[in-house]
Amino acid sequence: MKEKKIPMRQCVGCREERSKYDLIRIVRTPEGEMIIDRTGKQNGRGAYICKCAECFEKAVRNKGIERALKQTLGPDELKKLSDLINGG
Repeated sequence: MKEKKIPMRQCVGCREERSKYDLIRIVRTPEGEMIIDRTGKQNGRGAYICKCAECFEKAVRNKGIERALKQTLGPDELKKLSDLINGG
């Protein structure tokens, strides 16, 4: 029987490639709202990040999240994402 392929994605913070299921997906919806996609099927532009605070800080510093989502993020949006990632 054929083995099922595991989808790999790159973290926008540490730039390591990991299984899609080990990462958190941040989505910019068509309406422009930033949300955490727990299903992996939400409509919109996505960015993947590890579940650790260090990767989030790195992604903010090197603007990896902004580049992946093709949108600049203000301090309020970054705080909201930080709370969602570290709290969830």
